[in-house]
Amino acid sequence: MALRSPATRFTSLDEFEALLSQPGQADRLLELIDGEVVEKVPTEQHGLVAINVGAELRAFVREQGLGRVTVEVRHQIPRADQDPNRPRSLIPDVAFTSRERALPLVSAGAVLQLPDLVVEIQSPDQSDWMMSDKAAYYLANGSRMVWLIYPDRQLVEILTSTTRRLLTAIDTIDGGDVLPGFQLPVSEVFAE
Repeated sequence: MALRSPATRFTSLDEFEALLSQPGQADRLLELIDGEVVEKVPTEQHGLVAINVGAELRAFVREQGLGRVTVEVRHQIPRADQDPNRPRSLIPDVAFTSRERALPLVSAGAVLQLPDLVVEIQSPDQSDWMMSDKAAYYLANGSRMVWLIYPDRQLVEILTSTTRRLLTAIDTIDGGDVLPGFQLPVSEVFAE
């Protein structure tokens, strides 16, 4: 659960979607986390890591015909499955959805399911706890694997519903059951 100060106003999913439809909001990366509107403001470091991971994932997925890889796309579970007291609408930094689970391509609004693989890159204002909380949410609601990337420490944490591994620059990320055969040296995640 996101920690909200007493002064922070609770925002419902309906109010959040109305906010997103207002003029001037189209270019903002706004997430709804347990009723709190949070704006993502990626840094250059964040963008470099996202393109490094996204490019490798896309090349592998495309070559194998496995599904689609996206960057900064809004995902949320269907409204009927949302907890009205803890609504969420999230924007994974990078995501993979398998061909078997892929819905028709969304051209407006959120994808109404969570991806098979979610990659979240820690921003300077995100605590480790916030990263872990997002990972737990993704895994509890349909994602099969989450990669949490910590640029300042050059670490990658790989999570599934049953495992948790911490990788350093000498290790290699593998796609496990989600992307069998995929491998990416952790050092390449942070390469300039």
